[in-house]
Amino acid sequence: MTAPSVRQVSEREARQVAEAAREQDWKKPSFAKELFLGRFRLDLIHPHPTPAMEDVRRGEEFLSKLRDFCETRIDAARIEREARIPDETVNGLKELGALGMKIDTKYGGLGLTSVYYNKALAVVGSVSPAVGALLSAHQSIGVPQPLKLFGTQQQKETFLPRCARTDISAFLLTEPDVGSDPARLATSAVPDGDDYILDGVKLWTTNGVVADLLVVMARVPKSEGHKGGITAFVVEAAAEGVTVERRNAFMGLRGIENGVTRFHQVRVPAANRIGPEGSGLKIALTTLNTGRLSIPAMCVAGGKWALKIAREWSTAREQWGKSIAEHEAVGSKIAFIAATTFALEAVLDLSGQMADENRNDIRIEAALAKLYASEMAWLMTDELVQIRGGRGYESAASLAARGERAVPAEQMLRDARINRIFEGSTEIMHLLIAREAVDAHLSVAGDLIDPDKSLGDKARAGARAGGFYARWLPKLVTGPGQLPRTYAEFHPAGHRDLATHLRYVERSSRKLARSTFYAMSRWQGRMETKQGFLGRIVDIGAELFAMSAACVRAERSRAQGEHGAEAYELADAFCRQARIRTEELFGRLWTNTDDLDRKVVSGVMSGAYEWLEDGILDPSGDGPWIADATPGPAKTDNVHRPIR
Repeated sequence: MTAPSVRQVSEREARQVAEAAREQDWKKPSFAKELFLGRFRLDLIHPHPTPAMEDVRRGEEFLSKLRDFCETRIDAARIEREARIPDETVNGLKELGALGMKIDTKYGGLGLTSVYYNKALAVVGSVSPAVGALLSAHQSIGVPQPLKLFGTQQQKETFLPRCARTDISAFLLTEPDVGSDPARLATSAVPDGDDYILDGVKLWTTNGVVADLLVVMARVPKSEGHKGGITAFVVEAAAEGVTVERRNAFMGLRGIENGVTRFHQVRVPAANRIGPEGSGLKIALTTLNTGRLSIPAMCVAGGKWALKIAREWSTAREQWGKSIAEHEAVGSKIAFIAATTFALEAVLDLSGQMADENRNDIRIEAALAKLYASEMAWLMTDELVQIRGGRGYESAASLAARGERAVPAEQMLRDARINRIFEGSTEIMHLLIAREAVDAHLSVAGDLIDPDKSLGDKARAGARAGGFYARWLPKLVTGPGQLPRTYAEFHPAGHRDLATHLRYVERSSRKLARSTFYAMSRWQGRMETKQGFLGRIVDIGAELFAMSAACVRAERSRAQGEHGAEAYELADAFCRQARIRTEELFGRLWTNTDDLDRKVVSGVMSGAYEWLEDGILDPSGDGPWIADATPGPAKTDNVHRPIR
């Protein structure tokens, strides 16, 4: 029995599958969730949480070894030139224990906290984002994290020691015609006695070319004794019927081992199933709650590197009698890079520490961190290329060949671009976060806009909604942000005034909640189609979260005597920049071209503007837009390349 290569589903079915995979309850407080509801819970993040001293000691000890390894044994230029991470580099990372950074010491791992795992990724990513991607895919979303959260004791004892020292893992969800719409997932896992028979094709399998172990998402058909549904399995990459059909190549991350993997009649023991049948998507989303922080870690590294190069280059480069940094057009770019890097690191460290303490629900915070960091890192890297001018566009190898410093700015721009797509594209992150942001509203009023609900259900929902909004709406009128002395501890003598920014966050949080309510009242069931509006709501929340993190980080630095004045200055600069962006986003909530844009799109898709494409030649090659993924035996050689 095999699954069709393309599974047709309705829009409603797709939505139901995604909704079922969500964590339905909020058992712990969430700073970001409260922020979207108009409640600025500064107490959830201030004072800034701090790691235990033993965690710091172990983390710093490993970071010292890792820095030395990166300086002496990672040749970033070679990786870019050969489009491959040398085996000796990967084996060196294994010996160092880098494969097991997040794995508990009782399974042979290092047992680092999220904070230090992120710091380690930043160090590696600053040298080679491709190596950072290998380590991140292995333990942020690969076998270790799902097993840590959902695996049986036997699975942990069997697989985690291998993942900690010798075996590379990969996560396989995407298919040629399945991206962020998992309801269409076609790879099947058919029960057969004590095993499952796996058939299907997976695309963009990061680490898949060299992996030893795979986490595979497949659809189990419903049958007697089997609940069915999308299910997660640990699969041996060397198992009979597993074929890596090709290694893909990209505009950036040229050393990444990303491929196409085919499963044909692959026998997987039921003991390798992670969690019950039908829980695969929930496992994937829960894994990503903290796994997504690996992207911001790499983005912070990119920001720090961009700042260093911008500073050094602007000191050396003079135009019209003075350093280019002294020209406002360039100086403003440097200020943006410095202030934003400070804020991104604040967001990353705060989210990581909250993940370690496990006293807050950080699903929205982690998603916001990934969304915001990937967008801002791309802007910062683009600005660095602009600051460098022609040298920013020139490759490092070309610069070196003519006797100049080999600064890989154009490579970093290419490498950074994937972060806006990895682990949830910006557009999907907007929708995912928006869904969580309006969860409280849907919990009390969702039945009112559900066409499948009965009149009785709608009546009961109306009563619930009336009570909720009668209590909630009056609280959005006034708040601490209107009192001039609120948050006074953020305006210590001799330092910049950050209290004014926190008051702005509090006022804007209430304004954001009011805007969301107005939109739900106006559009009701059509709200989910207003993706432009929802995206701006999420972007405002991201700015407010980043401002809050930056202020709390600056105050911690001041209290600990670590560059307090400088941190306050950077936080102040960032918040002022963020406030301008936030006000623009608020304005665009109601003044935009969304309706007109939809009409133009309709015209484009109907061919009404096809004449506008005249006068060019299309250099694209022939072939289908989406490759055939019909299950069956492999027709190509296996390019699987385990590293030993």
